[in-house]
Amino acid sequence: MSNLALQLKQLSAAEDFFEFLGVPFEQGVLDINRLHILKRFFQYMRQQQGLDELDDIEMFKQLRAMLASSYDDFVHSSAAREKVFKVFQDAQHKSVSLDSLKNSLRNSQRSPMHHSPTLKD
Repeated sequence: MSNLALQLKQLSAAEDFFEFLGVPFEQGVLDINRLHILKRFFQYMRQQQGLDELDDIEMFKQLRAMLASSYDDFVHSSAAREKVFKVFQDAQHKSVSLDSLKNSLRNSQRSPMHHSPTLKD
C-alpha cells in the first residue's frame, strides 16, 4: 500500500479530505452534503481502474480530481437527484397519484386536529 493510501486511511472528517487533497470548498455546501460527497468520492475511487498502481503523485492528482467532481455533483445538483444512498434510490421507484393526494387532503381537513375555528368556538 502506498504512503498516500496510508495517509488517506487516517482521515475521517470531510474537511480532512478536502484539506489534505487541496480541494477548495464552501463550508455550507459541505455541512449539508458531506456524507453524500464522500460516498460519491468513494464510488468514483472504486470505479477507477488501476488507481492503486499509480505512483503517489499521480494518485494524488486523480484523487483530487475525483473529490472535486464529487463536490461539484452536489453544488450543481441535490442529494435527491444524485441518489448515492439507497433511501434515495428506493424513493425513485415510488410514486404518489394525484387522487391519493386529494383524498389525503380531504381526510386531513375532516380531522378534528385540523378544525377551523368559527364564531361559535
